[in-house]
Amino acid sequence: MPAMLGFARSCALFGIDAYAVLVEVDVVGGKLPSYHVVGLPTTSVREGAVRIRSALENVGRDLPRKKITVNLAPADRRKEGAAFDLPIAVAILLADGLEHSGALDGLLLLGELGLDGTLRQIRGALAAALLARELGMRGVLLPAASAAEAAEVGDIEVLAASHLSQVLAAMTGGPPLQRVSSAPPAGDAGDAGGSGGASAASPTTDMSDVRGQDVARMAIEVAVAGGHNLLMVGAPGIGKTMLARRIPTILPPLARDEALETTKIYSSVGLGRGGLVSERPFRAPHHTISTPALVGGGSPPRAGEVSLAHNGVLFLDELPEFGRAAVESLRQPLEDRAITIGRATGHIRLPASFLMAASANPCPCGWLGSAQRACTCSSGHIERYRSRMSGPLLDRIDLQVFVPHVSLRELRQGPAGESSAAIRERVVLARERQRRRLAAFGVRINAEMSSRALRATCRLTDRAESELERLCRVRVTLSGRGVDRLVKVARTIADLEGADTIDADH
Repeated sequence: MPAMLGFARSCALFGIDAYAVLVEVDVVGGKLPSYHVVGLPTTSVREGAVRIRSALENVGRDLPRKKITVNLAPADRRKEGAAFDLPIAVAILLADGLEHSGALDGLLLLGELGLDGTLRQIRGALAAALLARELGMRGVLLPAASAAEAAEVGDIEVLAASHLSQVLAAMTGGPPLQRVSSAPPAGDAGDAGGSGGASAASPTTDMSDVRGQDVARMAIEVAVAGGHNLLMVGAPGIGKTMLARRIPTILPPLARDEALETTKIYSSVGLGRGGLVSERPFRAPHHTISTPALVGGGSPPRAGEVSLAHNGVLFLDELPEFGRAAVESLRQPLEDRAITIGRATGHIRLPASFLMAASANPCPCGWLGSAQRACTCSSGHIERYRSRMSGPLLDRIDLQVFVPHVSLRELRQGPAGESSAAIRERVVLARERQRRRLAAFGVRINAEMSSRALRATCRLTDRAESELERLCRVRVTLSGRGVDRLVKVARTIADLEGADTIDADH
């Protein structure tokens, strides 16, 4: 008997981006029934045969008792995930002779099937919609739970279905599928799983909770305003973590393009919640995290914590306790604002523009330099502890501040600190000044400035030039990168004060 062919368009993820996949199904009668999937499928794709068979039976269709061959093209790229269930099921029905109305023509199909035919949420819905628009296709067909984020792309149709029966009805001339339009931003990147992801600040958390610590509070404001990396050093229980946990309360709102970037990353690892992410990410992985989980990797490669913190904050509590390899792997993303992962099948460049906030004790016992308790560490122990934070890594941390002890009187009776709302207002104004000044250079914040942008936009007064020369003489270990970072921080302080030029005080 002649073979029957069915086709459906779909896509797969490579990193956070989608690439087109053509699903081809060949159904041949007169031979022993079999089911084969080729095109480098993973186990989750091959196991789709069981889900597809049961789902078809639950909508009144049977998997053809023939020789079925499924090809996922291009055949030289690995395919993973259960999102191929829907396009394979549709292609099988077409190959088996189903007369259809063309309702799915020009659509990318994605969806995991439950045994009863239910369509379940999939990863990468936003990336799929972006790919469909890039290819000039009509749109995408997705499970209802994943359609909202794809609808944010615009200029394409986003059709949603919650059950295979709805897709089958639309294919045979029945009721059309629901068309989804964009909705107000929803979701929160703060507590979205991952390796020790930490939730963003709760409504009851505010910088006014912090008593004293004026220097640390100012350092946090400057760090957030300019996107500068921050290290807080101090004794245990002094308030370092408390301060860091309040950083989300002064972060500026996400711009739409930033929200799309962030949503695309979270969707690619299965942490999307439908719609756009509305809050800047705040990630706080545990110190036992592996290097691939921190910077990305695996097979197939996925985004790590540095990418999940893109457009937000990565908080490393007790930085010296993290593995040396993991910490040193942060050098490239801290400098390049991206992470590149090489594989035999190609290279992936993942966005990683984040503010790194870290805390550390001054020594293993934590009490070196404290007036409250004597340090019990030997000089050798202290040296080994500090060596876990290498010089090249520390050179990439713009602000390093000592967090002192707060007296009982100030802690119990001192006035409340400035509110997060007031600080956030200054941060937003400072970032707006930076955005306007740096628009021509393709960056948004001072910490991202290239050397060319720095020299073109950071004008120093004569007093400031003299002060910079004095600081370089005093701190002979200050590197060329350190000088640039010093000027960037000064530029941020000037922005907070609304000054056009950098003066000696800044």
